[in-house]
Amino acid sequence: MLKCLLIDDELLSLKYLQLLCEQLADVEIVKSFVDPEVFLNQYQELDFDFCILDIEMPKMSGLQIADILKDVPVIFVTAYKEYAFDAFELNAVDYLAKPIKLERLSQAIEKVRKRVQQNKKTDVIYNQYNSDKGKVILNLDKIAFIKTSVIDSRDKVVVYDDLSEIMLKNVTLNKLLENLPEHNFVRINKREIIRLQYVKYYSTEEIVLGINQSEYKFSLSEFYRNNFVTNFSN
Repeated sequence: MLKCLLIDDELLSLKYLQLLCEQLADVEIVKSFVDPEVFLNQYQELDFDFCILDIEMPKMSGLQIADILKDVPVIFVTAYKEYAFDAFELNAVDYLAKPIKLERLSQAIEKVRKRVQQNKKTDVIYNQYNSDKGKVILNLDKIAFIKTSVIDSRDKVVVYDDLSEIMLKNVTLNKLLENLPEHNFVRINKREIIRLQYVKYYSTEEIVLGINQSEYKFSLSEFYRNNFVTNFSN
């Protein structure tokens, strides 16, 4: 099952796109957006594999959004053929002209599936990410916790057990968690992931990690509390 986000500022076009996607058994629509700015404020907290988005939109174009998403597979849908070259310059999976046909959409999504499978295979083998200093391979055995950057929420700071840090560029916490050993790491709030072995003690609202002879306090949100307690108990 491929998880998808839809973005189109025209409500009728968005509804039609939803209708087409719902006819494909292997596609799940996670959420639809008519406002690209709302999408940018929310997408990092959503679990999805690819995006289908319009190009010509107010406030921000689909091309600008795709540039921000970087390695996320995107399918462009538009009535303007003159954008095709720019779309493929951004490494788009496909470019569909409106009105969209179901068969053509299905072909595009099959291309997405192949790219997603290839990306997952690469991640599992190498755990390679983009950082502020270039490509980096994470040392999973040394990670103490991961936090969202206070400068740009699209970036994540990996803190090792010696307190050295690596800034990962444009990656979600959900994506990072997928590639971390599930019995070692757990998400505790909207902005942070911790390594369970460093938990010193916790309450209903706070977790304290003991790292390198120092204590670090983290908030434990209600949404993630049960999952944390279950994993910590095991």
